Amino acid sequence: MSVLRASNITKRFPGTVALDDVSISFQSGKVNALVGKNGSGKSTLVKVINGAYNEFDGNLYLDDAEFRYQQPKQAFDAGIATVYQEMSLIPGLSVAENILLGRYKMKGKFIDWKQTFQDAQDILDDMGVNLPVKEIVVHLSVWQCQVIEIAKAMSVNPKVLILDEPTSALAQHETEMLYALIRRLVKKDVIVIYISHRLQELWEIADTCSVLRDGKYVGTLDMKTAKHADLLSLMFGDLALKKRPDDVVAQDQVVFEVDKLTREPAFMDISFKLRKGEVLGIAGMLGSGRTELLRAIFGADKYESGTISINGEVISNPSPVLMKHKGIAFIPEDRKQQGLVQVLSIKDNLNHSSLDLISNGMFIDTKKEKEFSRRQIENLQIKIPGESYPMTSLSGGNQQEVVVGKWLNIGPKIVIFDEPSRGIDVNAKQQIFQIIWDLSRRGLSSIVVSSELEELLEICNRILIMKDGLFIGEVNPDDLSVNELYALCMGGN
Repeated sequence: MSVLRASNITKRFPGTVALDDVSISFQSGKVNALVGKNGSGKSTLVKVINGAYNEFDGNLYLDDAEFRYQQPKQAFDAGIATVYQEMSLIPGLSVAENILLGRYKMKGKFIDWKQTFQDAQDILDDMGVNLPVKEIVVHLSVWQCQVIEIAKAMSVNPKVLILDEPTSALAQHETEMLYALIRRLVKKDVIVIYISHRLQELWEIADTCSVLRDGKYVGTLDMKTAKHADLLSLMFGDLALKKRPDDVVAQDQVVFEVDKLTREPAFMDISFKLRKGEVLGIAGMLGSGRTELLRAIFGADKYESGTISINGEVISNPSPVLMKHKGIAFIPEDRKQQGLVQVLSIKDNLNHSSLDLISNGMFIDTKKEKEFSRRQIENLQIKIPGESYPMTSLSGGNQQEVVVGKWLNIGPKIVIFDEPSRGIDVNAKQQIFQIIWDLSRRGLSSIVVSSELEELLEICNRILIMKDGLFIGEVNPDDLSVNELYALCMGGN
């Protein structure tokens, strides 16, 4: 058995202590979950272990041998591999090139492509995964890219494998495939550290669960005996999980209608109506066509036939600019790449969708700009170090609230949420849910897609079931369980 041990780790940043005398250990032969709300210190601990941070107090040991790496590559070469939630693949390279990046087999001064492709294939075969090693990554799905990230880590025969939110972009059946892969790695005496905000999945995959809160280690649970209340108590203290309030109800007025919308093979013959103040969920497995449908509705992608109507007005040739002016907001799945400009300030991002509202001709009215950003920071209770700080200074949950805030600045009537809780903790999720419910109380309608189907049961008035590009049913979230909803999404009864 191998053991990774952190002893009395303290990591300080200006004005804050990110890790406060943390002592914790992780064993091979087990899936060691590591959880904590945003700002608890999880990411900092990972970066201390993998060499991204090398200035800290305390000691690190692997099988009683002390180590401290000066950079992530040094840790990677030594067998400590990290797979981050935000993927680091190069889209224009092949699967094999990404897996073995910088470590290709050479023939003299030239790359031995035949051996490189074979080495990559051997790694994938050992993982039990079927992927074409010569395929360009830009053509692959999010699930396939996640597999490549893990394969890249496995290419160094790691002693420690750190998985940061590995299922955040995966549907249920793909998550189960990942679980099977992780269990095979555990049998190879790899120390697996599993970071997740999906608390429910911990009982399926983790053997132990260690909890950080406000930079401190607060305890480890044996998942065989742990209860949900035990874990929530360690993570948050007294946290009341919200349920859909009674006053979140749909009115009779139809504000949005889709009729026989088609873009084969992504989706076919899609029809539904959205009422004022309604929170409408669309449930389905990854690949069912959910995101493609949302993008078409917003005008980001073209569709072949069908109509979209807003308050009875048929919208011809929708585009993002047109739909924005019609009062439609779109919160995309990938907040970092599609929802935010990471190098710009928090204030600039909050005003990004409303530049036409805060401008006088060619110039921005700085008073309005400040007013617009401050309004959303206060209304959404976004925790920021300052408006001028870059987006990279915020946690995932606060970044998601900035995306929501920038769209609320346009005064929308309908808000489309694609995976609104992806990669954020339970507390931040509840804040996002509260925002959706508050929008409903104000008469705004929402369309919500989430791979975490239990969330749809919690927040929605009505749920449409999507499978293989088709709507196959409609359910009342009060009338069925999570297991029944998953079964419906997979085509069961």
